Formats: sequence, structure tokens, C-alpha cells
Amino acid sequence: MRQSSVSVFVWLPIILLLAPAGQHGLAGDYHVYCSVTGQQAIVQLRLDSATGALHPVHRIGTPGEPAALTLTDNGRFLYASMRSTGRLCSFAVDAVSGQLTLLNAVDVGADPAHVSVSPGEQYLFSAYYAAGGVAVHRIEEDGSLSVQPVQWVATEPRAHAIEADATGRYVFVPHTSPNRIYQFRFDSAAGLLSAADPAFLQRPENTGPRHLTWAPGSSVLFVDNEQGSSVTAYRMDEQGLLEPFSTASSLPDDAGVTQNSNAEVLIHPSGRWLYVSNRGHDSIALISISAADGRLQFVEAFATQQTPRSFAITADGCWLLSAGEASGNLETYRIDQDHGRLNSVGTSRVGTRLWWVTSSPVNSHP
Repeated sequence: MRQSSVSVFVWLPIILLLAPAGQHGLAGDYHVYCSVTGQQAIVQLRLDSATGALHPVHRIGTPGEPAALTLTDNGRFLYASMRSTGRLCSFAVDAVSGQLTLLNAVDVGADPAHVSVSPGEQYLFSAYYAAGGVAVHRIEEDGSLSVQPVQWVATEPRAHAIEADATGRYVFVPHTSPNRIYQFRFDSAAGLLSAADPAFLQRPENTGPRHLTWAPGSSVLFVDNEQGSSVTAYRMDEQGLLEPFSTASSLPDDAGVTQNSNAEVLIHPSGRWLYVSNRGHDSIALISISAADGRLQFVEAFATQQTPRSFAITADGCWLLSAGEASGNLETYRIDQDHGRLNSVGTSRVGTRLWWVTSSPVNSHP
């Protein structure tokens, strides 16, 4: 049976410094950022890389309910979508404390469900769930976003994620309800998307492709299926088109649940395992990736917080942080480096409607 401890702290409805920079942990620790939708704030914590303990650091109010978060690779800037007010926000990240400073908020007039930074970090991609489309915004030299998008492309409702491959030449957008993955080519010089041929890959009914993650250094990507409670592996060919080749369930045979939906999927930095969050079963599934042919196999599901909408894996592959949307708790797991299994080391109360979590190494940029 899983054992964990719960620490509770209360957030005041103002920007608040909770712990002086450097009070907890050393270089090698992680800054952790959480979207607390119910309190319209992004909460910063510090993960102790030796013990997995979480220490509250800072809270900053946001102009709307924060949802998706993404960081630049060097950790200098963070971008957030505000689904309730139809805005995209850019934040500078302090090099020492990791604290956020709002740079600008741009109106996008829609429901931005997901954001990601392009390779080369010149553009921010965003996907729009209700409006059914994708946008490209330029990232300025100071990290702020262009007020107007470089491009808007209409697709279909329920666009749920947008990610480029490592080369930045191809972009993919899973759509849950029409069961399609849109396929784009990307001109990084102009910041423009163009439809591939075919423009989308049709998936079976009640699949619900939702989020995606790339195998390190390869043209293989993995998409979790919201309604299908599974994850599918795809190969990308030289034209940037996808072909599925393996699917594994995210639930054990004896799951015993009548309703379940996947939320997040992430790959371990080693490329050996996938993790998928199950909402309903309230677990994080471990799925192995065959070294021989890349095929997927369900291994185990680990109990976690209620409604695990988001989770994050630290860059060193040692820790997984699971955010419970319904519980408002963040649970920390040590990842077994031999087998990928999760061992809970503690739970911290963060806030109402915990929507998203991401992390970056302390002192990751000058």
C-alpha cells in the first residue's frame, strides 16, 4: 500500500514570498511551478533533489485562470495560457530565486488549452480547445510575446496539444473529439505553418488523441488517448507524416472502473518508459518501450492524487510530480532507475483546482 505524508500550507490572496531564496536546497534542486486555477495564481515550490521534499517559495497572481505552462529550455522564461480570459502570458524567471515576473499578457480571444515553445525558442505555439485552431506568436528578445499572432490556422474543435519535432520542421496537433491528429510543416524563418498532405491522421472512434511526447533523439512520438485509456506509438516519415505501430492500455486488466480518461503522457529521459495519467482510476501508468522495436507494454499503475490532470518528470529522471486537480495536492515520487516504478515520498497541499505542473533545474541559466 502506498504511504505518504501530507504537508499543508495556506496561500494568501496576494503576491507572497514564502521562503527566502536559497533557504531550502542547493544547486541540483528544482524549481517547480503549478497552475492553481481556483485561485488564479501560479505557485512556485522548490524540490529538494536529495529527499524529494517540496518547499513553498512564491505565489504570483495571474490575469485569469492559469492552465498550461511551458518553460524555455534554458529556464529563463515561462509561458502560461489563461483559459478563462483567453490570454497568453509571458514571465521572466529570476536566475537565482526562480521567481516569476509578468512580462506581458496578450489577448487571443479563444480558449488556449496548450502551449509549447518551438525548437530554437523563437515562437510560442498554442492550441485552442473550444475555438478549434492553432496560433503562432513570436517570442521577442526580452521573452515577451508578440501582441498579434504571426499566424492563426483554423482546424476543428477540441485541439488539445501542439508540439514540434526536435528539428522544428514538423508540428502535430491532437484533437480529442474528431479523433484526429493534424499534421503541419513549419517554416521557422517565417514562423508559418502549412498543412501536410494529408492534413490529418484519422484515428478510430472513441480514441481521443490528447497529448504527445517524443522519444529522445528520434522520429517516434507517443500520443495518449483520452477516451481510449491507452497510448499509441507513431513513426514519422521523411515527409512528416505519422504511422501508428503499437498501442498499449493505460489500465490494468482488473482496473474495476466504469469511467476513465487519460490526461498527460510523458517519456522518461532515458527513453525506456512512458508514464500516463488516468483520471477515474486516479493513477499514473507505467508503460515500457521495447529497445528492440519500440513497441509498448503496460507494466503497472500507481495510485495517485484524485483527478491527475498533469504531472512532470524532472530533467534528471529521478522524480515525478503528480498534480491532483480535484485534491489540490502535489504528490512526489522517486523513480526507480532500474525498472521505472514509482515510490511515493510525500504529498503537499498546493491549492484549489491544481491544473498543471512543470519544473526546471535550479541555476539552469546565468
